[in-house]
Amino acid sequence: MAVNVETLEKLERRITLSVPTQQISSEVESRLKKLSRTVKAAGFRPGKVPMSVVAQRYGYSVQYEVMNDHVGRAFSDATSQAQLRVAGAPRITQKDEAPEGQMVFDATFEVYPEVQIGDLSAAEVETASAEVTEEAIDRTVEILRKQRRTFAQRAAGEGAAEGDRVTIDFEGKIDGEGFAGGKSEGFQFIVGEGQMLEQFDKSVRGMKVGESKTFPLQFPADYHGKDVAGKEADFRVSVTKIEVQKLPEVDEAFAKALGIDPPTVQGLRDSVKKNLEREVRMRVLARNKAAVMEALVAASTLDIPKALVANELERLTAAAREDLKKRGLKDAETAPLPEELFQGQAERRVRLGLVVAELVRAHNLQAKPEQLQAHIEEISQSYEKPAEVVRWYLSDRSRMAEVEAMVIERNVTEFVLSKAKVSTKALAFDELMNA
Repeated sequence: MAVNVETLEKLERRITLSVPTQQISSEVESRLKKLSRTVKAAGFRPGKVPMSVVAQRYGYSVQYEVMNDHVGRAFSDATSQAQLRVAGAPRITQKDEAPEGQMVFDATFEVYPEVQIGDLSAAEVETASAEVTEEAIDRTVEILRKQRRTFAQRAAGEGAAEGDRVTIDFEGKIDGEGFAGGKSEGFQFIVGEGQMLEQFDKSVRGMKVGESKTFPLQFPADYHGKDVAGKEADFRVSVTKIEVQKLPEVDEAFAKALGIDPPTVQGLRDSVKKNLEREVRMRVLARNKAAVMEALVAASTLDIPKALVANELERLTAAAREDLKKRGLKDAETAPLPEELFQGQAERRVRLGLVVAELVRAHNLQAKPEQLQAHIEEISQSYEKPAEVVRWYLSDRSRMAEVEAMVIERNVTEFVLSKAKVSTKALAFDELMNA
């Protein structure tokens, strides 16, 4: 029997489903009989509970399950017969009027849109390039030195200077009243490394062990602590300890301690350069991919299923709540998060996903096994034990799905770049890394 599909809006459709009442009744009776073999009830031995008791206790829930199963199968059969690609879950409503012996339902749902991708040869894409400089290698080596620095007590009578680790007791007050996070004892930070607000950092410079001072501090308007943002506080600080940092020499012993092979200064610089080049390559790929995706969406025409946007909104909201929970917000589960916060992002992600899927289908850009293997090996090279990282990815389907998605995105990027009008902008190393 042909399925009658009614078009309500651009992507919204409605079909009518009929389910024989006798099928529902028979299935409910069968499930209740099966349930009666194991159900327990006071006053009856297992397996001896009367059907009337079983039906009274479980009849409604079993009826609901059977109805869902039959209507679900009827919907799947109807949409398959009509060759419809359903986007999201349907809304099922039972109709009051129905032929004798039948239960009739309306199923309202959306279908996937037709995606039209324009002429990619007319698309303009600006890609980026960058080189690893000697200065970048020097700065990275300096970071490695700081990661392995030691500290020694500063000479008595000397004030705190740039790079010193100071231990302080402090208390801040606003209008004479203390505030959350405004008091601490035995607190440590390194002068000049941006761990504290600049005004606080500068006020501690030059102080000596045993010295105390009070100074005003203006919190920035965008300070993360909303209770004090934009307000002025008076801080009293006492210095209890000052330590001078000692950085290791860049020599063979330092290279050996880092596991460099060969353990030489040049070997260290070569290793740093290799790692930086890998990072530059990944960042350039990410930047170029973003530019390609923007061009791809701009060149495409499609309607967006509301159901898919709603699903994406749920995912984004859940991710935001999880992030708030990790940041320590107590009411993360109930904090008000209006849909408007994520609406634009959800629509863009759905649109981009549909466009990419169509391009992959039309041009056979699926990830090939050898591409997956190569990508995993590339990722593993930034770890101390690459073989273990490879095994970690290969042993989990969800992790492999993430790799597959990244490879497909790279395939799409390369395909679009092969068709579009491409210009390249050379970026300074710092500009790329700080973007």
